[in-house]
Amino acid sequence: MGSEGSSRVVVPRNFRLLEELERGEKGIGDGTVSYGMDDADDVYMQSWTGTIIGPPNTVHEGRIYQLKLFCGKDYPDNPPSVRFQTRINMSCVNQETGMVEPSLFPMLANWQRECTMEDILMQLKKEMMSPQNRKLAQPPEGNEDARVDHKGIVLRCCIL
Repeated sequence: MGSEGSSRVVVPRNFRLLEELERGEKGIGDGTVSYGMDDADDVYMQSWTGTIIGPPNTVHEGRIYQLKLFCGKDYPDNPPSVRFQTRINMSCVNQETGMVEPSLFPMLANWQRECTMEDILMQLKKEMMSPQNRKLAQPPEGNEDARVDHKGIVLRCCIL
């Protein structure tokens, strides 16, 4: 009496984002990566903020990188847009805009619905440790240029 084939339950977008929010609020692993909602009043749960603390034994060590993640209405079927607010020199990041270029970052290029914002941040941290990025000269700290987020608000991040 079993049915042939496998049926997959698709978790609705808002339930998925609530799960991610709950996980982000609990903290991730060793605390070097975190994320949460950018605006608690955003009923569509589109705008998120992420933080990555640069990994040891790289030029990123001790630096704090702020990111914006934007989950469109088609998330998680399609990946969020990811932008570094903090200036960074990485092979997958557009130096002018801070956008993580999907064509240069396999997780976004080969997006799967099961991937999460946490996965993206952890993979970006791993990318910082890769041979092509671990020793790249970085912009000076504390001399951050403003970047405009999706709402048109100018954000600044100074590391003291």
